[in-house]
Amino acid sequence: MTSPDKLIAFQGAVGANSDIACRTVYPEMISLPCDTFADAFDAVQSGRALLAMIPIDNTVAGRVADIHHLLPDSGLQIIGEQFERINHQLLALPGIKIEDITEVHSHVHALNQCRGLIAELGVKAVVHADTAAAAADIAKWADPTKASISTRLAAEVYGLNILKSDIEDAEHNTTRFVILAREGKSYPAGTPDMMTSFVFRVRNIPAALYKAMGGFATNGVNMTKLESYVSEGFVVAQFYAEVEGHPDDIGLKLALEELAFFSHEVTVLGVYPANASRKSTYT
Repeated sequence: MTSPDKLIAFQGAVGANSDIACRTVYPEMISLPCDTFADAFDAVQSGRALLAMIPIDNTVAGRVADIHHLLPDSGLQIIGEQFERINHQLLALPGIKIEDITEVHSHVHALNQCRGLIAELGVKAVVHADTAAAAADIAKWADPTKASISTRLAAEVYGLNILKSDIEDAEHNTTRFVILAREGKSYPAGTPDMMTSFVFRVRNIPAALYKAMGGFATNGVNMTKLESYVSEGFVVAQFYAEVEGHPDDIGLKLALEELAFFSHEVTVLGVYPANASRKSTYT
């Protein structure tokens, strides 16, 4: 039996993009597939896995549903991030030609990200639970008219052929993953290239968000992400934010103090090194 310290949980079937992210960042660990995001969170919370690799947003599809609602109450900490280029492949049974295909199965996001080829082929798009599970079903059904949009890894795992490679419409199609653990890692103030993720709920007063954000501007803190979520009663919104820096750096420390003054609560979800992809993207 594999030790939980060797397991990293992800949502989806073996061969999914999340599985690829796990293998890329932690090749020494074993990926643990989970049916839902809640199951992947629970695997870490319960100690069945040491870590979880969770997609948080995509350059084409936007934010991943449920994650920002699950994360704040999970008790888990973000300890890292990974940017994974998404390359979609058209998979079918061995010996099948592309003109034989009448249906393409995949996750709704993958189907939407490959509209060009689907329209070109004139096939029916069928929504599936996830990309790798669609590939598994194509192999199981053994129906020569059905294909899936999935990964190269899924083709290897389920014994399928790649009919057409890299069929995504957008060349910049990239998913950002966060790595979750039961406890965060400790870094001293002044550590370069750090990110801090947190959630906050502003007080129900006029211009509360504007005032809460002022400290980040006056203290020279770069905010890379700010998203709002409806909370109970549709009166006060909860916000998820990410900023550059360490909470004990003087600028960010002062900004968080000002934020707290105009907020009911501020909860730090993780302090972790910025992925090198951030530099390559913006420099």
